[in-house]
Amino acid sequence: MANREELAVIRGARSGDPACQLKLGQLYLFGGASLPRSMPTALHWLSRAAGQGQDAAWRLIGQHIAFEYAQHSRAAVLDWYVRAAEAGIHQAAITLAQLILLDPPLEQPALRERLAPLLDDAALHGLHDARWLLAQLRPAPSRTAPQPAAYTLSEPRPGWPADAGAEEAQYVLLEQIWQEQEHSEFLQCALPLARCVLAEAPADAMCWQGTPAQVSLLSRCAEALGEVEFEDEGEQQRMRELAAFAGDRNSQLALGLALARMNCEGERLPSGSGTVNFKRAIRWLTQAGEQGLADAWYALSRIYVKPEFSQRSVSEAQACLERAADMGHSGAQLECGMQAWRTRRGDELNDVRAAYWLQKAAAQGSAEAQAALDRIAPPPPEAGWAEQLLPLLTRELFSSQPLLAARIELACTFNLTRAEALLLDVKAADHGHCLVVDIRAAYGRSKRRLVLVRNAQQRQALDRIARLFEQVDCSLAGPEGNYRQRLYRFKTWLLSTARGTEALAA
Repeated sequence: MANREELAVIRGARSGDPACQLKLGQLYLFGGASLPRSMPTALHWLSRAAGQGQDAAWRLIGQHIAFEYAQHSRAAVLDWYVRAAEAGIHQAAITLAQLILLDPPLEQPALRERLAPLLDDAALHGLHDARWLLAQLRPAPSRTAPQPAAYTLSEPRPGWPADAGAEEAQYVLLEQIWQEQEHSEFLQCALPLARCVLAEAPADAMCWQGTPAQVSLLSRCAEALGEVEFEDEGEQQRMRELAAFAGDRNSQLALGLALARMNCEGERLPSGSGTVNFKRAIRWLTQAGEQGLADAWYALSRIYVKPEFSQRSVSEAQACLERAADMGHSGAQLECGMQAWRTRRGDELNDVRAAYWLQKAAAQGSAEAQAALDRIAPPPPEAGWAEQLLPLLTRELFSSQPLLAARIELACTFNLTRAEALLLDVKAADHGHCLVVDIRAAYGRSKRRLVLVRNAQQRQALDRIARLFEQVDCSLAGPEGNYRQRLYRFKTWLLSTARGTEALAA
């Protein structure tokens, strides 16, 4: 609760006293004896004080109120940040640039022109965001009329700053062009700069110490050159090598694939000007895979099964394939699923593994995986008997016979037959992505089959039902008894209901 002095300040501020409004804004800005810090409230009172001629108010706004609070009232506070920035408060220039760029951006060329030297001065004082914001405020190259690729560092492109920070601003703009425009247009802007980097790089790529911006530039130029007709493959290869030695994973993948003369799907490509070098390809692909590229592990799995590779290893190929599948590679998931299905006779649970991988591949749009999944675990026929009984599951049944009620709900959720519902060992059947329905030991006429868990609702229902059976022995020697006892209990309850006779006959 505010003390007497603070209450007097609050009353004065509410009555319109500018000095009290300034004081109250300071109390909320830095925290008072009993008033908590509140940036939005501080901005409100300081803005009102600035509007009544209190210069200290807009200085405090520019120095201490960050963009995250000012963005909600851009129109009302923009003038205070302009004044603070022109008064030499560098943080105000940063926030002002952010407010101008806030969607929808303000199209005020005069204001942007006034702000540019202020941001440049802020950058010289160590505020690194200023250089990036300065590049954002300047116009990017036109999409409809790209400039000719004849600019170098000594001859900056139109709209790029020509001061000591020109190179950094170029990289910022190239990032924007890469994200928003075609790769061919990116090449027009970036290739001259990339060639300057190549000219300054040492002959030994291992000795090159490029900046992250330069590494990204070479990697993207090499990628873009692969999409257009380009005669000088040596220049592209040089870009890839420099970026790969610097640790760029995309360049490592591209370099490994080029050395193996194959694409990401493992298909052989024309040899081109060089020869196949699987050992060097494995080195680069392994580095790319260790950095999280699933395509690299999949390509490695293709190399290790090639008969012409001197170190051919089926086990190594399988390990790489599984790593690619774990990282989400659709082709690897499909292949893992089909391999598990073909070897199901060696291990009965291989069909469970097959369904797992095929389900993941199908979720990524693989029609082949979906077709195989429909053969392995076809949608079961509807269990009409369980749907008729679902409205009969009363609170009394859940309290008196919770296991029986849970089995009926399970049958309705996964379309189980009556025998499967009564005999299924819920804990053993649940494999996360599917249910293994196998009651052959107690019901000889049944067949083992898989039932997929197809959505979140089914998964939630199965988790809830499984918790009921956690401490229960689901075997025939358990408290539920054998099949005859379970069936008798089920029919007895059914006949006790109002619609039991009709449902039992159905």
